[in-house]
Amino acid sequence: MDNTIYPEEWFDSWFDSPYYELLYSKRDEWEARYFVQNLILWLKPKPQSLILDVGCGKGRYSKILADMDFRVTGIDISTSSLNIARKMENERLHFFKHDMRKPFLQNHFDYAFNFFTSFGYFNTLKEHHDALHSIVQSLKHQGILVIDYLNVDYAAKHLLN
Repeated sequence: MDNTIYPEEWFDSWFDSPYYELLYSKRDEWEARYFVQNLILWLKPKPQSLILDVGCGKGRYSKILADMDFRVTGIDISTSSLNIARKMENERLHFFKHDMRKPFLQNHFDYAFNFFTSFGYFNTLKEHHDALHSIVQSLKHQGILVIDYLNVDYAAKHLLN
C-alpha cells in the first residue's frame, strides 16, 4: 500500500467549487455518448468488461459505459461530484473517492479510461509518474489504458487572446 502523503493542491478544492460548476455547466451529453460509443466500437471490449474511470467527476462517462453493459468503477477526488455520481450507482456502476496517484484494486480492470483532460494537474513529474503507475497497476495483464489528455504547457503557450 502506498502511504505517500501529497500536500493539498489547488485541484483538491477546485472540482468542488462553484467555478467548476459554471465552467462545465453546458457540457453536451450527446457529444459524450457519441465519443464513448465510437471508442467502444474501435476498442471492441468483451461484454461485461471491467472498466475503471479515473477522474470520473459526476460520472457522465461512467454511466454511459454502464448503460452499455460494462462493469464500471469510477474514482475521483471531488466529494461533491461523487455525491452526484453515486445517485446513479447500480449493480454495474460504483464510485469511490480516491486519489489517482495512489494504488487502487491492482490487477483488476480490463480497461482504464481517463477522460476529459482529468490528468496533468500535478506539480511534479513524480506525481504524474505515481498516477500513471497506479492506473497501470490497476489493469490486468494486457489491459488497455486510454487517456484523453490536454498538453497544458503547449496550450498555455498557444492560447489566443
